[in-house]
Amino acid sequence: MTPSSPQQEQGGHAEEGLSVKCLETVAEVPAEHWNALVDPDHPFARHEFLDALEATGAVGEGTGWQPRHLTLWRGARLVGLLPYYLKEHSWGEYVFDWSWADAWERAGGRYYPKAVSAIPFTPAPGPRLALAEGEDEQTVMAMLASQWQDDPGLSGWHLLFAEDSEVAAWRQACPGLIARSGVQFQWRDEGFGDFEGFLAAMTSKRRKEVRRERRRVADQGIELRRLEGSEIDEAAIRHFFRCYRITYLDRGTTGYLSEVFFQRLRRHMPENLVLVQAFVEGRPVAAALCLQGTRTLYGRYWGSEVLADCLHFEACYYQGIEHCLARGLDCFDPGTQGEHKVSRGFVPRRLTSLHHVNDPRLNDAVARFCQEEARQLELYVAAAHRGLPFRGRA
Repeated sequence: MTPSSPQQEQGGHAEEGLSVKCLETVAEVPAEHWNALVDPDHPFARHEFLDALEATGAVGEGTGWQPRHLTLWRGARLVGLLPYYLKEHSWGEYVFDWSWADAWERAGGRYYPKAVSAIPFTPAPGPRLALAEGEDEQTVMAMLASQWQDDPGLSGWHLLFAEDSEVAAWRQACPGLIARSGVQFQWRDEGFGDFEGFLAAMTSKRRKEVRRERRRVADQGIELRRLEGSEIDEAAIRHFFRCYRITYLDRGTTGYLSEVFFQRLRRHMPENLVLVQAFVEGRPVAAALCLQGTRTLYGRYWGSEVLADCLHFEACYYQGIEHCLARGLDCFDPGTQGEHKVSRGFVPRRLTSLHHVNDPRLNDAVARFCQEEARQLELYVAAAHRGLPFRGRA
């Protein structure tokens, strides 16, 4: 339940009528109050998504992801929120700092616990801090920063996969933050109209290669279908999860998420789900599960029971592009990594994470590391742009 006077909560910090309260679970706040602050284009920040992680044990006690969400209140009214976790490891973040932790601990320091503001297991850029209209962003950020700056038990704080405008605001409010560069590959609609219009923007060679890849899938007797919302039933999620597990078992792990987690998404936020299924002779054999916002499609989870040429490209890339064009979505974020996305029309996008390190010695070492990494990334991004398949860019 929403507290009647959050200013009285232990550990709260009040300034200019605002108070900060730390939540151990999003269930302490009604979903409608939380979601009223969240950008509708970013479904991972929704109450239902974070609650599914907590309720199914993906995060919480014993997982190394301990929720301590920071919320801002004016009286009993929720006016801001920042997902916030205490971490005992660096798994599931996708901004890798294992080398920092190893170096610091070999030098006699203690890297864990650390604080992280991110969506667990979800390397999708989006807003992290959500505020009600009229709240001063710089004032709020300075208040929240005291939560990790004043905590001697933390090695630091890490803001992962935030949007560029929020990154700039945090750097203004907290000038000592270290910026770390990254890159993803995203598709954006440049007025293509339909998939043939998208292909028409490519060079002749690459256009033929994409058509050949799609034809190769059909020649193997594979049919693709897209399901949305209420079209996705319990059996479809059960089959998807079987495929999802195969992806991880092939790598010798079991994955972070459970079937119960995905079934909760199906029940509580069906309007955000898009499921691509592959069939052979009427039997489902592969699946890719995406989430969608108001402007963006997010490709996240994939698996297959069969080995089939080009099926991954079709299910995870081309079907997503077709869906965006059919639904008027501007952007398709298919997930991290993969230079192979460039030749299929996914453009490199620079990302920035921010890092506050409490010990000045480690802070200096991390800053130097990030500066050198940024120089190398610039070369990588330039090479990726040269590999784009569009006419006039090759």
